Amino acid sequence: MRRIMNSLLVAVICLAFAGWGTALAGETIVIKGSTTVLPVAQAAAEAYMKGHPGVNISISGGGSGNGIKALVDKSTDIATSSRFIKDKEITLAIPKKVYPVPHRVAIDAIVPIVHPSNSVKDLTIAQLSLIYQGKIRNWKEVGGPDLQIVVVSRDTSSGTYEVWEEKVLHKAKVSPRAQLQASNGAVVQAVSKNKYAVGYIGFGYLNDSVKPLTIGGIEASVETALSGVYPVARPLFMFTDGWPTGTVSSFLNFVVSREGQDIVKKEGFVPLF
Repeated sequence: MRRIMNSLLVAVICLAFAGWGTALAGETIVIKGSTTVLPVAQAAAEAYMKGHPGVNISISGGGSGNGIKALVDKSTDIATSSRFIKDKEITLAIPKKVYPVPHRVAIDAIVPIVHPSNSVKDLTIAQLSLIYQGKIRNWKEVGGPDLQIVVVSRDTSSGTYEVWEEKVLHKAKVSPRAQLQASNGAVVQAVSKNKYAVGYIGFGYLNDSVKPLTIGGIEASVETALSGVYPVARPLFMFTDGWPTGTVSSFLNFVVSREGQDIVKKEGFVPLF
């Protein structure tokens, strides 16, 4: 298994040196997976199709786990994921002669958010962990108003949830009282309408309807995510079955090109360079 994982990491490095590939007219690319990566995939697809009128790109969300499952089931050409593939997913893929190859396309920061009326501005990793475990239940315990905390979380099929579970909860269980949401957009909507709520979202989903919190005094930004100073940052991926060719290769190389990375930045995420 270690050999497989090392091969996948080598594939990421090799992408930077791959050729542009040739887009073939009349082809369709199917992309499924992460709702975090969805805005990047949609914007890149729109730009790519303008330059390649004969190519159609179909995109849907559903979560990182569902995207990788679709890749294993051979029902998608590209699986978008906000986390790296798991050993058990590789184990399921190999017997089906599916060989997932990762392509890093962007960097993201996961940002805790509250209702704009909440006076809390900063939480530590330890405080966030206790809130999400249900051990801190009132905002006054962390310097806020005397209000019960409503915990809003992504569901377990989400790569964002899994990164939050690893980096914030340190594998502890999220409170059974938490409201589980299927997408970043749903988390934003839930928190924006509830002055008691706390949630977490990908950096590109921030808007004026919610208030971002710093973590341990560190603000999520392009600089802090790239440098690794921000404590809840992660790469975003597109996975293919084996090394991509033809139109799929051409599209992926577009995403990691200067033009594609400008799209990443425009969508509010952190470009690779």
